[in-house]
Amino acid sequence: MLLILLLGFAPALMWLTLAIALYLTVIELREIRPHYAWWIWWLLLVFMTHFVGYLILRAYAVYRRWNARTG
Repeated sequence: MLLILLLGFAPALMWLTLAIALYLTVIELREIRPHYAWWIWWLLLVFMTHFVGYLILRAYAVYRRWNARTG
């Protein structure tokens, strides 16, 4: 979203990838089941940073699963 605001326009592909990133974020958050405030925080992060935010969420989810498995 920040890139869209900086450019002043957005191709349809950029909107589509943003929608996909938000959809994947919701799927990931349903598995993690955080507090609703964390839902809002993660969705806003992904909305503002696009796939970079989604990759950060994926790294957090992997770390959380790994940490739960090892101890």
